[in-house]
Amino acid sequence: RPLQGLRRARNRKTTPMKDPIYVTVNGFEEKVRATDTLSRLIAQLEEHDVHLIVELNGRFVYPHEYDTILLRPGDRVEFINPNIGG
Repeated sequence: RPLQGLRRARNRKTTPMKDPIYVTVNGFEEKVRATDTLSRLIAQLEEHDVHLIVELNGRFVYPHEYDTILLRPGDRVEFINPNIGG
């Protein structure tokens, strides 16, 4: 289930981007806009898990920071979807 959003994102048609950059998300290279925030990436890849944990370049990112963090070329993003329950 953690890669569900990534699979959907890869299958949709995209319009050409002006000045794209590349970041790695869960081991897959993704093309994003140079002005994209972490919040936009989460929405773009349809990660709707309310318990989503995000790492950026090996560091935990607090949800209140998603809107203020701009992605940079070569960033490594990990989306972790914890399975809560028994």
